[in-house]
Amino acid sequence: MKVDYVNGIEGAPKAIGPYSQATKVGDVAYLSGQIPIDPETGKLVSDKVEEQAHQVMKNLQAVLKGMGLDFSNVCKTTILLTDLSNFQKVNEIYAEWLKDNRPARATFQVAGLPMGSQIEIEMIAAL
Repeated sequence: MKVDYVNGIEGAPKAIGPYSQATKVGDVAYLSGQIPIDPETGKLVSDKVEEQAHQVMKNLQAVLKGMGLDFSNVCKTTILLTDLSNFQKVNEIYAEWLKDNRPARATFQVAGLPMGSQIEIEMIAAL
């Protein structure tokens, strides 16, 4: 099966490493993990987890939109947090963005994330 690499999506941060913003395989889109990078500056938006969570969701929305999708297409997410005590705050923000969409999800605490971010979220979506 052919893999299509998706890059150059307007409004989404450029990849900060050797990976694509997303890939498409068959009827599935795999969105790379997004951290709270402001696409215009290339820097983290804030040191507050709430502002970081909103930026991550904006970035994911931009990638989805660039592929002709939205949060209703998302079937699986993974949330990475450097401090699981932020779970409730992040969960509320995540719910605001996804509204009635409830994809399968896993959440993990990790030792560290790129650029000192406190949160990263990746998604899988149906095309």
